[in-house]
Amino acid sequence: MALRERGAGSSAEAGEDAAEGPERGLPLLPWDRFSAWLHCVCVVGFDLELGQAVEVIYPPHSKLTDKEKTNICYLSFPDSNSGCLGDTQFCFRFRRSSGRKASLCCFLDHLDRDLPVYLKKDPAYYYGYVYFRQVRDKSLKRGYFQKSLVLISKLPYVHLFRSVLKQIAPEYFEKSEAFLEAVCSDVDRWPPPVPGEVLHLPIMGVILKADAQISLTLPTVHEVDLFRCFCPVFFHIQMLWELVLLGEPLVVMAPSPSESSETVLALVRPSVILGVTNPFFAKTLQHWPHIIRIGDMKLPGDVPKQVKVKKLKNLKTLDSKPGVYTSYKPYLNKDEEIVKQLQKGVQQKRPMEAQSVILRRYFLELTESFIIPLERYVASLMPLQKCISPWKSPPQLRHFSQDDFMKTLEKAGPQLTSGLKGDWIGLYRHFLKSPNFDGWFRSRQKEMTQKLEALHLEALCNENLVFWSQKHTEVETVDLVLKLKNKLLQADREHLPVKTETLKKLQTHIHDIILALPDDLQDILLKTGTT
Repeated sequence: MALRERGAGSSAEAGEDAAEGPERGLPLLPWDRFSAWLHCVCVVGFDLELGQAVEVIYPPHSKLTDKEKTNICYLSFPDSNSGCLGDTQFCFRFRRSSGRKASLCCFLDHLDRDLPVYLKKDPAYYYGYVYFRQVRDKSLKRGYFQKSLVLISKLPYVHLFRSVLKQIAPEYFEKSEAFLEAVCSDVDRWPPPVPGEVLHLPIMGVILKADAQISLTLPTVHEVDLFRCFCPVFFHIQMLWELVLLGEPLVVMAPSPSESSETVLALVRPSVILGVTNPFFAKTLQHWPHIIRIGDMKLPGDVPKQVKVKKLKNLKTLDSKPGVYTSYKPYLNKDEEIVKQLQKGVQQKRPMEAQSVILRRYFLELTESFIIPLERYVASLMPLQKCISPWKSPPQLRHFSQDDFMKTLEKAGPQLTSGLKGDWIGLYRHFLKSPNFDGWFRSRQKEMTQKLEALHLEALCNENLVFWSQKHTEVETVDLVLKLKNKLLQADREHLPVKTETLKKLQTHIHDIILALPDDLQDILLKTGTT
């Protein structure tokens, strides 16, 4: 993330860039550009009678349900009683209320389909980016000033919004609501997060330069300092990888909100990950199946000591040491090589960033070794292209058979790309029963179904449809035209992977067929929309 002072003329240039949206034919309404980045900005304060309460929501028209407001209130204040004095930054994620209407800027949502997977927003969740301030104030009954400035967004751009908050929050606490309005007006001049473009984002006298495609410049939830987060427990990183892969519920206990939220983000997204700081939870969550206890983040040069996996019954309220508390037994043998490589890096004072790159590459290669056999088998469920006929509905995907998949592992399993030994078969069986497999397979199923629809469209375009219509009745021809129009609508609605040339060719076919019909039918069909 690069910051630079705004020079003369920069404001106008930024405004001009922002005006050039990807859909120039569509009118941009006030707050549309703002909504492409943020849902709203909240100020959460502490009331002696009510507890945490949302004091301000901006822009004023932004809608939050009562449940969403309650979530924001409780998640925007650190749960620790250790007295987080000063300024603290952290983030959280919470579920959006069901039945919520689409955003006013839904015309920008098509940008999401062009983004890499790690930059896509999850429509079921909001992220909350928090700047919390707690300072002594004798003029207040409680004796402390406690307030959080919170950015609510659907986008997982942790470092971007952390930089924004670092820039605006200190000044906001001095100037209050008028300053907040000016900040939001600046964001409403930002260009949309178009993939592959360098973006200049003006914010109160500074321009944030970001590239929506390059994750190093505009990092996402996954790009925290991985080694720093896992340093206290890095002897168990392979077991943590298995727990995350299998969607096992985890609790992360850490001394501060920032360390807690960073470690949760480093673990990606299993079914449930709770990040807490209050020692009270050590007792309350003793029934939780897997708990990661993080001590103070180590400085470069500190060599972590090897700690055995501990049983949950040994988790004490106050004096528990850092480590992993679980009864889970890993399926795979421990990879001593990665541990030695990271230990050597610590001893040689290798930069933390380089350690994180090594760790991230290790997780990537391990995940690829696991997922490639699944990808290969699922690809075999796709019907052959020669089975696609323009005059029949697209063929269905073949059924996923766990037994058939397991049979492929003997010759085409993870042993082809990984030297790691262990019970890979047991790991696959567990994964196939997990919610993570269900989500992954549904996603792949949707992609392949859309591919079949796209191939069906191409098959239709390669036919001489005008010649076909001349050999059939008017009723059959009208039916064909309506079906083709619906195909075009489907391609647009579902963002089918179809070339623009193919869609134009199909539109030409439809036009030519209509012109070959009697005048009365031409008038009706040219005016008729599709369902």
